[in-house]
Amino acid sequence: RITMGLIGCGGHGAGWNLDRMLENPDQQVVAVCDVDAQHAAEAEKKVNEYYSKRLGRETKCTVYRDFRELINRKEIDAVDVATPDHWHVLMSVMAARAGKDVFCEKPTLNVSQGHMLVDAMKKTGVVYQGGIEDRSVDQYYRMAELARNGRIGKVQRVLVTLPEGVMFEKEKEAPVPEGLDYDLWLGPAPYSPYTPSRLGAQEWRNVWDYSGGKLTDWGAHLIDTAQVAIFEEHGGPLEIDGKGEFPKDALSTTATKYEIRYRYKNGVELIVKSGGTGIRIEGTDGWIECPEWRAPLAASKPDILEAAFTAEENKMWPKPQTEHVDFIQAVKDRTKPIYQPLDIHRLSTTMHLGNISMRLGRKVNWDPVNEKIANDDEATALLSCPMRTPWTFDASI
Repeated sequence: RITMGLIGCGGHGAGWNLDRMLENPDQQVVAVCDVDAQHAAEAEKKVNEYYSKRLGRETKCTVYRDFRELINRKEIDAVDVATPDHWHVLMSVMAARAGKDVFCEKPTLNVSQGHMLVDAMKKTGVVYQGGIEDRSVDQYYRMAELARNGRIGKVQRVLVTLPEGVMFEKEKEAPVPEGLDYDLWLGPAPYSPYTPSRLGAQEWRNVWDYSGGKLTDWGAHLIDTAQVAIFEEHGGPLEIDGKGEFPKDALSTTATKYEIRYRYKNGVELIVKSGGTGIRIEGTDGWIECPEWRAPLAASKPDILEAAFTAEENKMWPKPQTEHVDFIQAVKDRTKPIYQPLDIHRLSTTMHLGNISMRLGRKVNWDPVNEKIANDDEATALLSCPMRTPWTFDASI
């Protein structure tokens, strides 16, 4: 079995990801890590109880507070990173340098860190899988497959709706709870006094220091499908024009309501706006739509959805069973999984550019080949952010 360590035992890590690991007989979870002792203890209990019932014998899952101890453990083959976004790339890079294969949740924190991710995985040669489920979800895989194979003609426009951002009020500083390593939770993010709601799964996603709002959270799913459908999964837009509404004097800093228009070199326009969880792909010969998350597909003509393609003619790769199974198979075979470092970097870049345009309140021009913003120092500065000492990509593990 592939021995696994889980870093980040919150709702998604200890729920969705851990369940996928436990149910796969080709891997075994031997360690869990979280800055919150209670979260780690709950995950430890879940692992030990599961293997005790499945294997009929006692197992020992080791608990860590500091992820560096976990990734330096020789017996661990691979790690699953399910932390807040500001830790994704740094932890992935440090794990890769320690020789661990990496499954990591989406997205990156900024464009500069995406470059670091791609470079580090190339240099270390480890297997890396981004945690994007859509490429193994029937509806979204099928939409991209139909569009790539010309069933709606030449794609002209893609419409994506994402949930509105949430505004959380500021709170007064409070004592750090016993059992929580708050400084390690912050890690490379700027220092902020501890407040009770800051670490909540919905709250931190709406703060620039830790994430990019609903655009990089939900957008990572549906915008990926949009770019795959138009053959731009390794490319990117030329123009980005975003408008957003931002909270004032609040814990939340990311956009609550927004609309972003992207234009690609092939003339396709991608419109992303708040107010739903749907995607619609429009072409010269019809349209395909998934109106809500994982809803049944609809099309301008029923026969569009019935198309079949041979393996030789299909312009879409084979659909994996799930991203978690795909990762473990790639680890065993030493092959490339369906969602690699360049994929997560290019997708995240598109979303980060949308946030940059909204923050500046104007159009941004992007060179997807050289990955640069043309003649705009203010926008270029937002492609990266400082990292709090001692957390840098040069830091020793």
